[in-house]
Amino acid sequence: MGKVRDLTEGNVGRQIFSFSIPIMFGALFQQFYNVVDTAIVGKILGVEALAAVGATGSVMFLILGFCNGLGAGFAIPIAQKFGAKDEVGVRRTFANCIWLGIIMSVLLTVVTTLECNNILSIMDTPDNIVGMSYSYLFIIFLGIPVTFFYNMLSGILRALGDSKTPLYFLIFSSLLNIGLDIECIKYLGWGTAGAAIATVAAQLVAGVMCAVYMRSKYPILHMEREDRRFDAEKIKLLLSAGVPMGLQYSITAIGSILLQTAVNGLGSDYVASMTSGGKISMFVICPFDALGTALATFTGQNVGARKLDRVDEGLKQAIIGGTIYSIVSFVFLYIFGDELALIFVDKSQEVIIHNIHVFLICNAASYLFLLGVNTFRFVIQGMGYSVLAVTSGVMEMLARGLMGVFIVPKLGFIFACFASPLAWVFACAFLIPAYLSVRKKMRVKYQII
Repeated sequence: MGKVRDLTEGNVGRQIFSFSIPIMFGALFQQFYNVVDTAIVGKILGVEALAAVGATGSVMFLILGFCNGLGAGFAIPIAQKFGAKDEVGVRRTFANCIWLGIIMSVLLTVVTTLECNNILSIMDTPDNIVGMSYSYLFIIFLGIPVTFFYNMLSGILRALGDSKTPLYFLIFSSLLNIGLDIECIKYLGWGTAGAAIATVAAQLVAGVMCAVYMRSKYPILHMEREDRRFDAEKIKLLLSAGVPMGLQYSITAIGSILLQTAVNGLGSDYVASMTSGGKISMFVICPFDALGTALATFTGQNVGARKLDRVDEGLKQAIIGGTIYSIVSFVFLYIFGDELALIFVDKSQEVIIHNIHVFLICNAASYLFLLGVNTFRFVIQGMGYSVLAVTSGVMEMLARGLMGVFIVPKLGFIFACFASPLAWVFACAFLIPAYLSVRKKMRVKYQII
């Protein structure tokens, strides 16, 4: 399959885009699974079940986003040590990733499963769907350790320059997930709980396969007894990179929860509209996410090698490519938004179809701001200034929170469609000056004029 890859040499644009393409296809395949999963729930179980799963989306992003951000943050010190050719440092940092992952994922599982019912109550989940929402969310929370380790191992592979192998495992996981969805929902009749069981089971199988593969194919990760020691210095390094990145996702999700709560108060039809529109939107924005992930690894390795000019060029190339994609995606969603809505609901649901189309157009018109968020944020993280990502997350939280608390309950669904665009504008207003400041500090640090 894949192999370690040095991103500190060669053509910058070619390196970034060739590295990001497998990440993009992986994200597309994951979102394809999410769309199929949602479509299976909506088509087989109905609109209420679709809304029940959708009503859990923001709180799932709060918890799972923290786990995934934590794992992605853990990978950045590994990328920096790999770029610096420090193989011992790579192994020892990897070992302490595992120690931290065990501790933090178990703690999160205990807390979230105990509080699951209270969370749904606080979010004002409609009475007609709260039971189905609980069944789905509780099982997803039970699977937090599985989700965390699967995503962390994939992130570490990318930190070593291998973006292809995580794609292969993700494709396998998604196909298995779809098959298990059909079995658990249609044939076993397990309802929304079946969808959650399918997700956790598929990630468990893929995570085990990923671990076995890493053990057999990557000598750089083969640890001796000394490498496995719990190292306070490494733990501190990992926490300084991982916790801010995890908090960035979680703080952003708080705003999403406030927004979701406001939409829940509008009724299950609007929840279904938001859920379906969000699924399509997440599919379309995968290239932005892939660019950001690729930039984090690319920046981490080049910072380790003290090649900051390559970081500047990488950011420039990503912005050019992302701008072209932003324009194309807006035109596509403007023309085909109604047809895409039919993936989730029947033609008879005219109001929901219209709402989905409006949601997609409002978001797509602001994709240039999303591009700015994903490029500047991940370059800053790759440079090792993860704390600044938390502040950008706060800006997003404020925007979505303001819309959810004050605007949407009074003025309705249309303003919920503008919540994410406003969040991206707020985040960009912070991230661009922050990047310029960090860039200046790094060049002074490494005495680069």
